[in-house]
Formats: sequence, structure tokens, C-alpha cells
Amino acid sequence: MNQSLRIAVADDEPDMQEYFRTILPRLGHTVIAVSGTGRDLVEQCRASKPDLVITDIKMPDMDGIDAAALIYKSSAVPVILVSAHHDPATIRRAEADFVMAFLVKPIKQADLEPAIAIAIRRFDQFQALRKETADLKQALEDRKTIEKAKGILMKKANLDEHDAFRRLQKLASDKNKKLIEIARIILTAEEAYGSI
Repeated sequence: MNQSLRIAVADDEPDMQEYFRTILPRLGHTVIAVSGTGRDLVEQCRASKPDLVITDIKMPDMDGIDAAALIYKSSAVPVILVSAHHDPATIRRAEADFVMAFLVKPIKQADLEPAIAIAIRRFDQFQALRKETADLKQALEDRKTIEKAKGILMKKANLDEHDAFRRLQKLASDKNKKLIEIARIILTAEEAYGSI
């Protein structure tokens, strides 16, 4: 494993806590938080901001899936779920976006190392796709705003589409602003005039 991670672990069984404390450093990682309950895991993760969370599902006061959901809401982090139970209902609950792997107890070091590597890689890919989607949505919104501004120029200045777009580009260049900023200014001005 070439990436050293800061990992938070949770399990209500002390022997599993000790297992993680022993095995994860052997794999080149640092255990930054060890919890025995879901609530404690949430609090420790808020304070320590781990790179990865490995949590048992069945724990007192809050199960690992609910705890992981709360952790993910405040700070996007990949989660590996661990359980002795792998019934269909548990598996369905474990299909949340932030769950990158599911390991069935007893966990062997040979299972843990590839699960961590795959979880981190999948999470990075998932985050990249989310960013790309957000960027595309923003680009589409910007395009709509620019088209509206162009329409206003066409109507107010009696320009054709090409000339209206050229005027937007020239204004952006002259004012040292982005095209979208000029488009927003034009829309704001149009709203101001329209409300008079």
C-alpha cells in the first residue's frame, strides 16, 4: 500500500479494537480514533477528520451505518463496514453512497489491505464524478444565463445573435471580467429596469 491513511475504527468488541490497532499500522496506516459506540465514532470523526472509517455495524446506541451516514454528512469520507451479519436487510442498508466496502468477520489482513485500497480508489472516483457533475450543472446554468443576456442585447440594442455574443465578449474583455459575470450584470440591470 503506497498511501498512508489516518483511519478511525469502531467496534464494540475490545478484541476487534485491538486487532485494528495492531494490523492497520502494519499496513502503513495510523489509527487516529478507536470507538466502541456509534455516537462516540461520530464525535471522534468530527474532531479528527479521518481519511477512512472502518466500522462494525452492530454497536450500542447507534449502529455503524447510521453513524457513517452522520459522519459523511459533515465531511465526505469513505467507509468500510464490518459485520458478522450479512443478511439481505443489512446488505441493502449498506448500499449507501459512502460505503465503499463490506467485510464479513472474521477479518483477515489479506482481506483488509485490498479492501482499503479499493475503497479509497472507488471513493476518489466517486468524488471526481460528483465534482464533474456539479461542474457540468454549473456550466449549463452559466450557459443559460449567457443566452438570456444575449437575448436582452439582441432586443435592446437591435443586434443579431452573433453581434450580441461579440458584444458580451468585448464587454468581458474590456472590464477584465468573465463572460458569466457580464451576463449576470446585464440580467440584474434588466431586472432593475423591468421593476421601474
